[in-house]
Amino acid sequence: MLSWLANAWRVPELRKRVLFTFMILALYRLGSWIPAPGVDSQTIKDYFNGRGGTILGLLNVFSGGALSQFALFALGIMPYVTASIILQLMTVVVPQLEQLQKEGESGYAKINQYTRYLTVALAAAQSTGYAYLFKRAGNLNANTGRIVLIVVTLTAGTTLLMWMGELITKRGVGNGISLLIFGSILSSAPTGIAAWYNGGTMERLVFIQEGQRRIPIQYAKRMVGRRQTAGGSTYMPLRVNMAGVIPVIFAAAVMAFPPTIAQFFPATQGWINSHFSYGSLLYIGLEGVLIIVFTYFYTAVQFNPVDQADNLRKYGGYIPGIRPGAPTAQYLDRVLTRLTLPGSLYLAAVAVLPSIFIKYGGFSQATSRALGGTSVLIVVGVALDTMRQMESQMMMRNYEGFLK
Repeated sequence: MLSWLANAWRVPELRKRVLFTFMILALYRLGSWIPAPGVDSQTIKDYFNGRGGTILGLLNVFSGGALSQFALFALGIMPYVTASIILQLMTVVVPQLEQLQKEGESGYAKINQYTRYLTVALAAAQSTGYAYLFKRAGNLNANTGRIVLIVVTLTAGTTLLMWMGELITKRGVGNGISLLIFGSILSSAPTGIAAWYNGGTMERLVFIQEGQRRIPIQYAKRMVGRRQTAGGSTYMPLRVNMAGVIPVIFAAAVMAFPPTIAQFFPATQGWINSHFSYGSLLYIGLEGVLIIVFTYFYTAVQFNPVDQADNLRKYGGYIPGIRPGAPTAQYLDRVLTRLTLPGSLYLAAVAVLPSIFIKYGGFSQATSRALGGTSVLIVVGVALDTMRQMESQMMMRNYEGFLK
């Protein structure tokens, strides 16, 4: 591993990308400690004491502790994740958005622009809800003008984070949005690991993931112009967990939505807080179901069997024993469905079971925040995805890869 890191550091482009990523993450952590104007961060911290097992505690984890200080980046990147979920679901039911999705890069650029607009609206609504929540609790002494200033500041902070995430994706290493969430969760790791180490025997648990199904592909010889291309054989890798960690992030964002809406309707807060509290059986069950649903949904978005079958036929490829065209698409769809089922159940189990053990095993809130199933899955998934991207950069330059 040390030799691989040394080789990676010798590549100027990769070195610049890694340093740029670390610089953006450092700026993100800095903004997570600067309180919004007119906010006494200590009183907000006092309000969060003892709430590690609630939905507010989970949202605080996703913001890297910024929410418990009502800092500039208190909302984190979750409004953007929620907006992405809404837009992706709407592409299924709104024909105009579905048509944009089929237009390629230009269509995706427009959908991304709509996602940005919706992110700003959701951030404004969410920051308003938090401001009035803390004001009703007596932890925020502010008039209407000060609340407007706080809402504008937090909304601008989320917009800035959205831009920083896109910068990481373009000029850094890995997926920028996922890395921001990764950095937020990892910031609570020292406290969580200390609580895990000092806790009881049952707190010492570990998990891991990976796996793929390789579909054999055969290419026939064909004429391209006046030249004959040689045939050959290769394979199409279908991962068991093709959706990665995205379904877990989506499910967490959706489960955080009802308590956020309840902040605008105090009469419903009691019922929603009792039924949607983080770690309750209803919350855990709904989270598991949402992870399974989003795994199938996101896998269908990422991999279209009909398009893959058309591409194979266009370039003279076929699966041995399967006729090209519709039979190939049906075969790929059947294999993908069978792969996605254990993959989705795996994601749901790894996300839910540790939360059950932590909730009903008498573990500390620090352990729940840092080592809960959702947190561990996101950290491991994002780390593996980033390592794959660095692996591809190394292999292009004839260096030995890191992942064996």
